[in-house]
Amino acid sequence: MKPRLENIHGQPSLGVRSDKVEAWVTRQAGMLGPVTFTLGKKKVAPFSVAPWALNGETIEKGLPPLLHALRGDFFCLPFGGNENPYRGEQHPPHGETANSRWTHGKLTSSGGVHELHLQLKTRVRKGQVDKHIQLRDGHEAIYQRHVVTGMSGVMAPGHHAMLKLPDAPGSGRISTSGFVHGQVLPFPFENPGTAGYHALKPDATFRSLQKVSLHCGGSTDLTHYPARKGFDDLALMVNKPGDFAWTAVTFPKERYVYFALKDPRVLASTILWMSNAGRHYHPWNGRHASVLGIEDVTAYYHVGLAESAKKNPLSDKGHPTSLRLNARKPFIVNYIIGMTAIPTSFDIVKSIRVSGDGTLALTARSGRQATAKVDPSFLYET
Repeated sequence: MKPRLENIHGQPSLGVRSDKVEAWVTRQAGMLGPVTFTLGKKKVAPFSVAPWALNGETIEKGLPPLLHALRGDFFCLPFGGNENPYRGEQHPPHGETANSRWTHGKLTSSGGVHELHLQLKTRVRKGQVDKHIQLRDGHEAIYQRHVVTGMSGVMAPGHHAMLKLPDAPGSGRISTSGFVHGQVLPFPFENPGTAGYHALKPDATFRSLQKVSLHCGGSTDLTHYPARKGFDDLALMVNKPGDFAWTAVTFPKERYVYFALKDPRVLASTILWMSNAGRHYHPWNGRHASVLGIEDVTAYYHVGLAESAKKNPLSDKGHPTSLRLNARKPFIVNYIIGMTAIPTSFDIVKSIRVSGDGTLALTARSGRQATAKVDPSFLYET
């Protein structure tokens, strides 16, 4: 059947719903958002929508379509700014998947499983990308699958989720599964000459998010956010190998947690984009604040395919920054995001594991526990 089509914050969007989640996907750029989770009697919308979209503003036409629609989570192929061409290919920022119009909207619902299917035929590098947004009754999760066919050569895939946190400093507590390498972007993320400001020391390495060097000296704790008001920063972690890697943001006062799960063999690194009013140029204008980007990628930071495909400081250390696609074999990226309620004194996620009854068990540093009905085996489905 055809899905509902409604104008959501200035963008024609297609909807899909279960008993626990309602999700919208923009037709232009294929962005997942807004999304609303039902956690008991509470409804929670974790994703950011750009302030200009919320306010119904018209921004400069010359800006890429992704900025006009900016919200939620979107699939990038290739991930990054892509200012430099790669072997004659000039990809837009974060790829055609994050800018072009998706078609073939189809909604299916059977046996408590509700799925929205969209399709995009790429032009810069010929191929096809099928987007599947799946919701399951009883599950506090969104299952995303992107299937790339007919495309060959080096590529840098990624997901680009953006959360809007309460403005109170440290309202969110960020934690991740283990990582083998942590490093701030090697060069300045923003330029004061063009009204952009960053706080972290470029190229600083770290073993813990709790101690990362500042540009002005000293260190800061990245696990507490929002923080460093007036600055935008970027830090990357190469995930440890394992069954799945995770990132979580705990909201102790609101008593819920957001989490993202991935296969680190497909998306090898996690980038944290801490956007807290550090950009004072159009269309940001100092108002994009308390936003946390959780960007799960196989890429060289946010630079682009040309830099991810060639030797770079990360690949020199043995960390993958690109993958090679085969036109005769589908390339599949599965990704899970979810939320669940937490008890009092649940401070920050320490571990996420699969329990015996098929649910996720989340354990806090304080020892308190929470569960979520989620199926991690989806990450490995083809």
